[in-house]
Amino acid sequence: MDAGECSTSTKPPQPSAASTPPSPSVWARLVPADSACPVVEVAEDDSVVCSLVAPACGGGEGEEVAWCEIKRNAGDASSATIRNLSSDAIIVDGIIVKQECVGIKPGSEIVSGPQKEGHLIYTFEITEEEDHEKKNVKIVLDIENAKCSICLNLWHDVVTVAPCLHNFCNGCFSEWLRRSSSNSRDKSQSAACPQCRTAVQSVGRNHFLHNIEEAILQSFSSLQRSDEEIALLESYASVKSNIVLGKQKNQSRKRRFSRSTSDEINIPDLPCPQCRNEFGGFRCSPGAVHSQCNGCGGMMPARSNISIPQKCLGCDKAFCGAYWCSQGVNSSHCNLICNQDTFKSISQRHISALPDTVHGGNPYEKDITERCIQQSGKTLQAVISEWISKFDNMEIDRSRLQLNNVNAITSRTYICNHCYSKFIDFLLYWFRASMPRNLLPPDAADRESCWYGFMCRTQHHRPDHAKKLNHVCRPTRGNP
Repeated sequence: MDAGECSTSTKPPQPSAASTPPSPSVWARLVPADSACPVVEVAEDDSVVCSLVAPACGGGEGEEVAWCEIKRNAGDASSATIRNLSSDAIIVDGIIVKQECVGIKPGSEIVSGPQKEGHLIYTFEITEEEDHEKKNVKIVLDIENAKCSICLNLWHDVVTVAPCLHNFCNGCFSEWLRRSSSNSRDKSQSAACPQCRTAVQSVGRNHFLHNIEEAILQSFSSLQRSDEEIALLESYASVKSNIVLGKQKNQSRKRRFSRSTSDEINIPDLPCPQCRNEFGGFRCSPGAVHSQCNGCGGMMPARSNISIPQKCLGCDKAFCGAYWCSQGVNSSHCNLICNQDTFKSISQRHISALPDTVHGGNPYEKDITERCIQQSGKTLQAVISEWISKFDNMEIDRSRLQLNNVNAITSRTYICNHCYSKFIDFLLYWFRASMPRNLLPPDAADRESCWYGFMCRTQHHRPDHAKKLNHVCRPTRGNP
């Protein structure tokens, strides 16, 4: 079993209703002899059984514990293996099992303790889901890989360019294409990909990624753009179907003579503003080394003798917004320039609302943190500023901060928007983790901590598990 997975029980089936089909990943279940107790489902990616082990006393709700692990046998869909995880023995088909693994099959009787008296008796069953693996595909996607590198927001009406297969908003790329065409002297030359500078041969709408875009918005509503932004993007959008760009030369079947590298590489003329004009008392010398901005894809001179940083210390990627602002260059001089807000110091930033991605995207933990901040009588920015001061004073363990150069980062450090989101998540974790239990909201104060803490994966697809246990804590089981 992967760290962070924990099975939970389902509601007992209603006698009068048709049986509910199991969820796509469920392949087996434990049916209790006592019909008043819930059936326990066993999933492919969730093999630890966390359920009742004894009948509830006085009609109340019993405590669910992780007491065994059940895995399907490779190559034999009609059998499985069970491993005792409890501190006491269990009984499998009349055999007392301590810590070893034993085989089970449909119809096997499993007692959740060392004797039947006082413990629940389950019957193992394999569900009839013949082709669920073929019909259901789970896609894991980092949201940062679903963002347009032009506007740095989630795709809107996503288009894909060929041959490099990078993806952009329809409106962003259409406007890029229009500006590239108006600035190019050779109208027959293909536009360059905004991300990698490859000559674009064709562009078309990507309906598959459009579905992923909609699924992300359903999970993270904070990524939704305003109606004004969407209307502006759609007014720019010109890609309605697959479009071939530039003149396509007929390829000869004969093998060409080898040419020099300079003849084979056809890079569009996209110089930095200081290669053409002097700004801020500086102009690029011939052959000067340049850096490509990770945000807009534009070029800027790589200068180590200036006070304004050109790389994010959190991810070591280049960003041009702060540099061009310091040189007095704006979008009227060159359209390949990032907004200054995309790259600035931590102390210059302001936050007014919790992002949906805080606490690993767990909405229950986010809600608790919001209420804790409200109860403190402080604004979110005031809380963040207080914890930034503690961060500067080295009062916080930085081992959980998922950034590069963590020991060199201070409030004066320039970082990109993506790294700033990680930084905010880190500070709010410590804000919650250090809060005394008596200051938590009543519904959060009595929760037990999940074994896997902030690394728990079950919290992302089991709302009941995410709500029942505290996940703003360190893992106490598995590899932290």
